[in-house]
Amino acid sequence: MNFALLMLVLLLVTGAVWLLDIFVLRKRRGRDAREPWWVEYPKSFFPIILLVFLLRSFLVEPFKIPSGSMIPTLLVGDFILVNKFTYGIRLPVINKKIVDINQPGRGEVMVFRYPENPTLDYIKRVVGLPGDHVEYRNKRLSINGKLVPVEAAQDFQYVDGGLSFVNAVRFWETLDQHRHYIIVNPEAPPLQLAGVKQFPQRENCDYNEREFSCVVPPGHYFMMGDNRDSSSDSRYWGFVPEENIVGKAFLIWWNFGELKRIGNRIN
Repeated sequence: MNFALLMLVLLLVTGAVWLLDIFVLRKRRGRDAREPWWVEYPKSFFPIILLVFLLRSFLVEPFKIPSGSMIPTLLVGDFILVNKFTYGIRLPVINKKIVDINQPGRGEVMVFRYPENPTLDYIKRVVGLPGDHVEYRNKRLSINGKLVPVEAAQDFQYVDGGLSFVNAVRFWETLDQHRHYIIVNPEAPPLQLAGVKQFPQRENCDYNEREFSCVVPPGHYFMMGDNRDSSSDSRYWGFVPEENIVGKAFLIWWNFGELKRIGNRIN
C-alpha cells in the first residue's frame, strides 16, 4: 500500500469537508445547531492529517528494518528515522525533486525505492557514485582502482532467518569519512551468479564466479548491504536511479527486543 498516496487522499477529503463547512454548510445551520458527524469528524482529523503528511513528506519518515541485509549496522526489528530533505525536497507521491540540496555520498545509509518494484522501500549503503568504477574481488571492495580500507574486528554471530547461527567475520570499513562495520561469511561464495538479474545497463558490468566490476552510469548509485554475503543489492539487481531516492537514514528510535539500541545514530 502506498501510504503517502493514502495520506494525500485523506488530506484532500477532510480538507474539502472543512472548506465546504466554512463557506457553505455553516451558513445553512443555525448558530446553535450541532455539526453532523460527517462534518465534525473530518474537521477534527484534518489538522492532524495535515501535520503528519507534511512531516512525512518533507522532514522525517519512520521505517522498520525487515531483513538482516544491513547487519551489524541495523538489526531486524529496528525502527529508524529517515531524513527526507537532506538530498533535496521532493513532491510527495510522485517523488519528483523540486529543490536540490545535497547529493548522496559514499558510505551513507540510504532508503530508496526498489528499482524492480518501486512500491517497495529498500535500505542499503551507498558504495558507488555516478561514474565510479566499483569492483568486488575475493570479498574486497575497490572504488576507482583503490581498495577500500578495512580493519579486522572481533567475530560476529547472528541468527539467519530464525533458523541457524551464522559465524561471520567483522571488519571496520572506511568509505570516505564513514567508518562502519561490515560482516563477511567465510563459508559463502564471493558472488551468487545465479542470483544476478538482467537489469538496465547491465552492459556496464562484468561478472565471474569470484568477482564483478561495474561502472555506475550517470544519475545512478551502486548500493550494497553491510552483511555482504546475505544482501540482495546492486550486485544482483543493478543501479538505483536518482529519482528513486527516499532519504538518508540517521537514527534508530525504537527496537522492542533491544532497548539499548534506542537513540543510536546510524553511521
